[in-house]
Amino acid sequence: MLRLLCVTAHPDDEAGGFGGSLLLARERGIETYVICLTPGQAARNRGGAKSDEELSAMRRKEFAVACEHLHVTRGDVLDYPDSRLDQQSLYQVVGDLTRRIRQLKPQVVMSFGPEGSLTAHPDHSMAGIYATMAFQWAPRSNRFVEQFNEGLKPWRPQKLYYRSADFTIPERQPIALPPVSTRIQIGEQRMERKIEAFKMHTSQAPLFPLFEGNARRHGTDERFHLAASIKPQEVHIEKDLFEGVEDES
Repeated sequence: MLRLLCVTAHPDDEAGGFGGSLLLARERGIETYVICLTPGQAARNRGGAKSDEELSAMRRKEFAVACEHLHVTRGDVLDYPDSRLDQQSLYQVVGDLTRRIRQLKPQVVMSFGPEGSLTAHPDHSMAGIYATMAFQWAPRSNRFVEQFNEGLKPWRPQKLYYRSADFTIPERQPIALPPVSTRIQIGEQRMERKIEAFKMHTSQAPLFPLFEGNARRHGTDERFHLAASIKPQEVHIEKDLFEGVEDES
């Protein structure tokens, strides 16, 4: 069974950055997993919530509905603090993600790059950094050895991707995006479903016009950068996240 793991920072990232690819993978019979590091309780848009706790609960529910709409096999929201991922214990967060990689056994992992994607959000940057280290450490027998007492074993994912783009948002702070090496054609229907999934995060309704406008303006593909692979290779343009992946149990 092929498995795809997506590591994000906030509820709505799964739809906005990766929704089309998650949908396409499920249609191919690939199991899809999303790990969201925070419940998004520091969001500027509050959806009527009167406290961080209320907003957290609201956004967890929105995440669950959106994941269902994207046919995600399983989505989990962790409890790290929104807008403070850069202040967390690196060893703890990487350990949490390493444990989940060893449990889920994905062949492919995708997240943000260290630039923080188009918005350059620090939480996006840190989600990508934590995911990258977990990708590299999960196969090693000398990392988080206490997890082996839980019955876990090293697991080696085969490919790591960063979300990228071939455009920037002019009104945002400057960023340097990783070069696009992979274009996933998601088509009109999946793009519409991805937009629908994003709009299920109703607490974030003020973001809908900006997101939908950019999604429609830049076509029906999602763009990624191949950041790491267990097979040494030269860069070439891919059309499939699972190109060259071996089906390991």
